[in-house]
Amino acid sequence: MDMVLIFWMVILILCIVIEVLTLGLTTIWFAAGALVAIFAALLYAPIFVQVILFLLVSLTLLFFTRPIAVKYFNRDRVKTNVESMVGRQAIVTGEIDNVQATGQVTVSGQEWSARSWDDKVRIPAGAVVVVVAISGVKLIVRTEQRMEAGAPVKEEAPQPMAASPGEEQEAPKEETRIPGGEPQVPEAGPEEKEPEVAKTEE
Repeated sequence: MDMVLIFWMVILILCIVIEVLTLGLTTIWFAAGALVAIFAALLYAPIFVQVILFLLVSLTLLFFTRPIAVKYFNRDRVKTNVESMVGRQAIVTGEIDNVQATGQVTVSGQEWSARSWDDKVRIPAGAVVVVVAISGVKLIVRTEQRMEAGAPVKEEAPQPMAASPGEEQEAPKEETRIPGGEPQVPEAGPEEKEPEVAKTEE
């Protein structure tokens, strides 16, 4: 087998392997160029023609096809393990202090270096935090806003009980006192008696 043909085949296999391992949509276009060069070699084209075809096909696909492919490829791409950390809860295992550049958290049983979202905030060990960003190999976290378990609960003052329907409170009856006699209580009744008018003799 011609050495030039073997060379193009090696380039083709190498580009495919790199693309499978990285999924960067970069070397796959050079693999396509190598494939075209292989067909040119099988047709006994001169070496410079093979090289020109390889470069022309590879660069054309790289600059004009890759942006479109990346757009649709990234849409269905699953987040990596590091990217999926954002939004997850973590437990602080070592006090986080940005000034002293210390801090460590545990996420799903994995230990990570961590820093506080706010440089002025120190987070003690044992606190529950949320991952908000990733900086290199460090997780940027902030404390969760939770109500404390021992927070006092406001009690409302008891409202006065309303009288049940049909029950009416009786007003205290006033006593009338007749001079030289015992106090008398006016009789309760639905209707008041009309005062009697003394008849005068004609």
